[in-house]
Order: sequence, then C-alpha cells, then structure tokens
Amino acid sequence: MIRTGVLLFFLFVVLVAQAQVTTNSRGQNSSRNQENLRDSTNFKKEQIIKLSGKTHYTDYKIISYKNDTTYIDTTLSIKKEYQFNFLRKDNFELLPFHNQGQTFNNLGYTFDQVNRYPTLGASAMHYNFYSVADIDYYHVPTPTTELMLRSGLEQGQVLDALFTFNTSKRLNMSIAYKGLRSLGKYRTSLSSHGNMRLTFNYRTTDNAYSARGHIVAQDLTNDENGGLTTTSITNFETKDPNFTDRARLETNFNDAETLIRGNRYYLEQAYKLWQRKDSLNNVKTHLKVGSILNYERKHHNYKQDAENSLFGDAFFTSIDDHAKHLTLNAQGYVALKSPLVLGEVKFKTDYHDYKYGYDGEKTIDNQFIPAALNGNTVAIGGEWKTTLKKFNIDADASTIVAGDLTGNYIKASASYNQDSLFSFKGTFLTNSKSPNFNYVLNQSDYIAYNWFEDLKNESTRSLIFDLKSEKLLNANVQITQIDNYTYFSDTTATTNYQPKPLQASLTVNYLKAKVSKEFKFGKFALNNTIMYQKVAQGSSFFRVPDFVTRNTLYFSDHLFKGDPLFLQTGITLKYFSKYYANSYNPVLSEFHLQNEQEIGGYPVFDFFINAQIQRTRLFFKIEHFNSDFQSTNNYYSAPSYPYRDFVIRFGLVWDFFI
Repeated sequence: MIRTGVLLFFLFVVLVAQAQVTTNSRGQNSSRNQENLRDSTNFKKEQIIKLSGKTHYTDYKIISYKNDTTYIDTTLSIKKEYQFNFLRKDNFELLPFHNQGQTFNNLGYTFDQVNRYPTLGASAMHYNFYSVADIDYYHVPTPTTELMLRSGLEQGQVLDALFTFNTSKRLNMSIAYKGLRSLGKYRTSLSSHGNMRLTFNYRTTDNAYSARGHIVAQDLTNDENGGLTTTSITNFETKDPNFTDRARLETNFNDAETLIRGNRYYLEQAYKLWQRKDSLNNVKTHLKVGSILNYERKHHNYKQDAENSLFGDAFFTSIDDHAKHLTLNAQGYVALKSPLVLGEVKFKTDYHDYKYGYDGEKTIDNQFIPAALNGNTVAIGGEWKTTLKKFNIDADASTIVAGDLTGNYIKASASYNQDSLFSFKGTFLTNSKSPNFNYVLNQSDYIAYNWFEDLKNESTRSLIFDLKSEKLLNANVQITQIDNYTYFSDTTATTNYQPKPLQASLTVNYLKAKVSKEFKFGKFALNNTIMYQKVAQGSSFFRVPDFVTRNTLYFSDHLFKGDPLFLQTGITLKYFSKYYANSYNPVLSEFHLQNEQEIGGYPVFDFFINAQIQRTRLFFKIEHFNSDFQSTNNYYSAPSYPYRDFVIRFGLVWDFFI
C-alpha cells in the first residue's frame, strides 16, 4: 500500500507540474500559452559556445543530487578514457574482477560521505546499484540522446542509453536504461544487469515552487563459481598450455548465483513563501519550506543447487538465502536565506522507518536468531551555506533523537577559489552509525552463516584536504580514524572456515595521499596519478596496498589540418604494491579478512586508440597486453580469482541533439 501510494503521489506531482505549465492560478490560459511558446522558441535558439578551446554544449545541463551543474561534454580527453567502463566512473582505487559486472576489490578507501542509518549490506553487489546520489537530472533546449556501447567478455556487451527532453524551460523528463550481459572467460562467471531510471525536474516561472524526483528499478545478477580450485591455480600460474582456454580450468562450484533487486521512488519539493531579488534578478532573500520523500525496497538472494563443503554443513541440499530490506524516509525542512544569517540556514527533521529480515526465526545451538529487525527513528539537524568573498563555507549536522537506532554526523567544509589558478578545500567530518544490517543479523541455509550480534556504533572521523590546479597539480590528503571498525573475520581462524562479524578493539589510523599531474610535450602528454597509504594502527585487519600508480603516455591530434577526426592513442601502466587483499565470499556478497595470499606487485599495460568524429567518441583498447610476456601468471583480483588476461575491447559514446 505504501509503495502504491508513493507511486501515485509521484505521478500526481508530475501531472500537476505539467498542468501548471499551461494554466496559471488565475486561469489565464491564453497569455500563459503564448508565454510558453516564446520561452520554448527562445530556449531552442540558445547557441552552442566554446570554452577554453573545447566545445561544450553549455545549454545542455546535467544537474546532480547536490544541485551542482555541469554540461554535456562531447570532447575526447584522457578523463573520458579512464571513465569508459561499465560503471562510467574512474575506478583508480578499485581492482576489478576479470569480467565486467562482477565485483571489485578495494585498493583504497574514501570516507567523505556521512549517514545516520545502516544499509542492507552485501556491499560487493552494489557497485553498479544506483543510489539517490547517483541520479542526475537534466535541463536541455532540445531532445537529447546519449548512447554508450562497450563490448563484453567472450559474449555480450553493455549498453547505456539516455533520452531526455524539456517541454519548456520549466519541465524536464528523462528515461535511461543500462543493460549489461557478459559471459566471462571462466566457468560460471556470467554477469546480467539491468538499471532503469526515470526522472523529472520542474520549477514555476517565478522559481517559487520546484519539484524533482525519480523512479529506479534495478536487477543485478551474477553467476558465482567460488574461484579456482587448488589444482587449477597451479595450472593457471604455471601457464600450462592446455588451459589457455580459461573455461577448461575447474572452479570450486558451477551452480550458484547472486541477485540484487530493488525499486526506489523519490520525490523532492520546495516552495518559497516569499523571496526578494536584487537589480540583477538574483534572489537575495527567501524563506523556503520543503520536503523529501524516499521509499525503497531491496532484495538480496544467494542460490545454489547443491550445498558445498567450502561453506560448511547446510540445513538443506540446495541453498536459497533471501534477505529483504524496506525503508521509508520522509524529511521536512525550513530554509532562510538572508544577509542577516550570512547565507542560507536550513532546519530539518526526518522520520526513518526500516525493515530488514527473513521469512522466519531460527534457534541454532541455543542461540535465538530473530526473523527481522524492524524500527523507526526521528532525527533533527541543520545546514548552513555561505559565500564570503572567495571562500565558500558549508556545514551540515544531524542526530537521531528518538527511535530504535542511534547515530549522528557533522560535516563542515571551507573552500577557497583563486580565479582559474587553483582551488583549495578542507573538510572535517565525524559520523556515528550502526554497522550494516548483515553484520548484526544474518540467516542462511548454511548453518555457520547464521548469527545475531550485539554491535556498537561504528564511529568515523576524517580530515580531508583537496587542492586542484591545472598549472600545479591535483592533490587529495585524507586522515581518518575509525572506532569499532566492523569487518568479517579471517576464515582460517574460525570453525569450519566460516567468516564472522567482528569489531576491532583498536582505533584504525589511516592516511591516504593521492597526487595527479599531467605533463605536456607538444602533442604528447604524460598523465600520472600516484597514491600512498599508511595504516599506522589497525593494519592487521584494515588492509590496503602502500602504493598505487597509474601512468599514461599518449598522443593527441587531428590527423590532418581541418580534419574532423581527432585521434588519441597511448599506453597506460597500472601497478599496486603487494598486500593481503580481502577474500571474496559469494554467500554474503562481502569481502573478508585473509592471511594466506598476497596479491599485487605486477604491472598491467593497456594500449588504446580513441577517436572523435563530431559528437561521437570511439574507443579501442588492448587490455593487459603484457600478460603473454610473463613467465608465470601471478595476477589476481582476490585470492583464487585471477585478474583478466590479454583481451581486446571496443565501444563508443554518441551524443546527438534534435
């Protein structure tokens, strides 16, 4: 009933917004229609301009969850090369498994986000799961389409298609779908993902009322094989010529799959009770009220045709684990922007209702395992944003004051911009919240994977410094402390080799410093990103490599004078130092501690040729081409899970405007 009501309310707002485009409160249809026609005509006459020598379609805007605005950029750059993957993000700090759509191991951690509430868990399956912050909204003068196509591994491909349009300057809608299917080189490693996104973005002529929202439906399925057997690992590492076809290597099992399904309905509204503008038509003072409604349901399934001794004994001969997570979050706020408060001050309160669990309760070895964790909370908080000359200050704080959970956060940042020379930002945050639900409660058909734990809140404190300068360098330094760090134990230290949720008694002290700089030599360039990490305390359970580097030497130019074909080609080196990377557990869709195998210490070379023809970017890459030159195979993404071999990939990104 809640889901149906939220959906009907969401559709009602869209219809009301559309009605307001053609009818004002006084019923002046004719004059408003003429105004809309003028708006639409002027909107489509806005011109494409050039900035810094690069063609940007600056009237085709992308608006983020935080209301930051960027533009659809059809140029070809080294940044586009780094983002051309199924996540469509730069994954410098991630180590991918061999098949796209599978999970990633972590080469580094970033603690720049705050939250009061725990999530479902199953974090290894969420890299391609769109959160609220991942959804973009659009503002375009003409209907716009973007297509991204990339070849898969062995069979299949990934297609990400977006279509967005404005009926006027005030109402935008978009529909997007990303579909992935890739068989993979090893047995039982198929990835099959689908992500559907619908958005709308509306505001009235006087900008007094605004509304935006989205509906997201996601279905992510991965086949699981448990990694290579001991014999197959030997065949792989010794480069046995009988097993160059990776499908001939035996895996620990061939009958399991993991599934994450979820739907989300999100609606955000705001209304300015009054506003005052200056002579340039900029809002100088306003009083605004608003609300955010977010309903989400999520399912995590692990299925296996027959129990496997790798995970111990089971209640049944076949495995079918199913966890459900439902959340409803309703937030209301009042915001005042005035010179008297030096910016905008917001007071907010939100109600959070959650349900996580399974179909029934259990009792195992006299331990009671409840069916579900249900509850609700009430939180209050505030935000402050202001600009003082070249300084931007942003502060956000919230705490749970009533309910079944405890948690709070404070996040404050100050940034300084020196024209186009450089920008510097410092951020402090502290966050306390319950560990994810699967650490507290887990049920499984595998006997050892059932627990109900009483865990303390995990507390994180971070100082983050960012420097951005094209002339100097880009640098990020993060200093983080974590109390009650929660993780899954080393399987060799527990009965039947099963992971258990643990909380560290020591405080994690973690330093991460990342520097990037590009050097240009005529038509050649050397792009470098280097990351150094140090765990001063807690390194026995918080594992990261000391060094990670990515270096790209490439050439860029038009082939001929006046030729519309722009070419970019080069070689990329990726390397990280050896460390005891966490091991992947498919039953939990989580990584756990291990002390048996170091991975890393191997270079990966990629060769690429990319081209741009008008608004189309073409990508061709030979990945890990040095793998055939090595005397032994020592490249892994996680223990018993090899990294990908030599492979050729290609694809394109095509933007077109009507």
